[in-house]
Amino acid sequence: MAFVGKKFPNLDVDAMNDMGDTFKLNVLEEAKNKGKKVLLFWYPKDFTFVCPTELHAFQEALGEFEKRNTIVIGASCDTPEVHFAWLNTSKDNGGIEGVTYPILADSNRNLSSTLGILDITNETYNEETGVVTVEGDNVTYRATYLIDEEGTVFHEGINHMPVGRNVAEFLRLIDAYSHVQKNGEVCPANWEEGKDAMNADRKGVASYLASH
Repeated sequence: MAFVGKKFPNLDVDAMNDMGDTFKLNVLEEAKNKGKKVLLFWYPKDFTFVCPTELHAFQEALGEFEKRNTIVIGASCDTPEVHFAWLNTSKDNGGIEGVTYPILADSNRNLSSTLGILDITNETYNEETGVVTVEGDNVTYRATYLIDEEGTVFHEGINHMPVGRNVAEFLRLIDAYSHVQKNGEVCPANWEEGKDAMNADRKGVASYLASH
């Protein structure tokens, strides 16, 4: 189910920070109560390969997100304890030491299953034993959600496991949505901060296309 244009699910989830604190975090409340946008990105597993490159990339861009009044939150289905072990593993050993934003520990899969981002490809029910078996690791794809200050999702995207994300694109999407919020204009293809936007009517698109 697509969540764009809808409120993000109102669920409390365990989270871990770089200080070793485990706490409940509600993404919807983070946005609404703090009046900030939220970037929530899911990755498959701690202690893997593409995943640490993404977590470090979001950390390196954290200042740019903060300039845009945006909170960054990571997430996977690993436990808080595994997150903390990875946070205490150095970068040159494949770890994420130095990451300071919170990481959700959705080990009961309540939020990820609600979002529909788990890699279950088939479920089989054995009537004789009553056992359900699944194909897949039951972990998340590389899903990303951008949520506005009211808790409404304005972007969602899902990458398959081997394909890492482009952090700069999320900054561009936040800039574009913020421009729409502030100016009431719409942003054409390949729009970047400082470029022309346009009015959402026939005259607006005609004028834009005529000059571009």
